[in-house]
Amino acid sequence: MKLYLDTSTPKTILKLDDKTYEWESGRTLARDLLKFIHDKLSSNGADWKDLTEITFFSGPGSFTGLRIGATVVNTLSQDLKIPLFNHRGEKCDIILPEYGRPANITPPKK
Repeated sequence: MKLYLDTSTPKTILKLDDKTYEWESGRTLARDLLKFIHDKLSSNGADWKDLTEITFFSGPGSFTGLRIGATVVNTLSQDLKIPLFNHRGEKCDIILPEYGRPANITPPKK
C-alpha cells in the first residue's frame, strides 16, 4: 500500500493508494498524526507492515507542519525499510523540508 502525506497546511492530507483523507489537524498534528495514519490504515484492513512506499509533500508550507511530517515519514521509512519519495517523485534517503524562504529569526527581546 502506498502512502502519501501532506502536512504543509493545517489541513493534513493522507492518501492510501487511491483513497484520500483530510484532517483539520491544527495544533494537534504532533500529538495525533501517527494515530490518524494508523486509524486510516486500520479502516482499510491494513497495518504499518502493509506499507510499500511513502511519498511526502516536502514544501513549501508551514515550518512546524513540514518538520513534524518529515520526521514521521523519515522514521516510518527507516523503521519499515521502505522507499521514500518527495512530491517530485525523487527517491530520498531522508526528506528535508523545503520552507520556500529563509527562516525569519527575530532578535531576543531581552
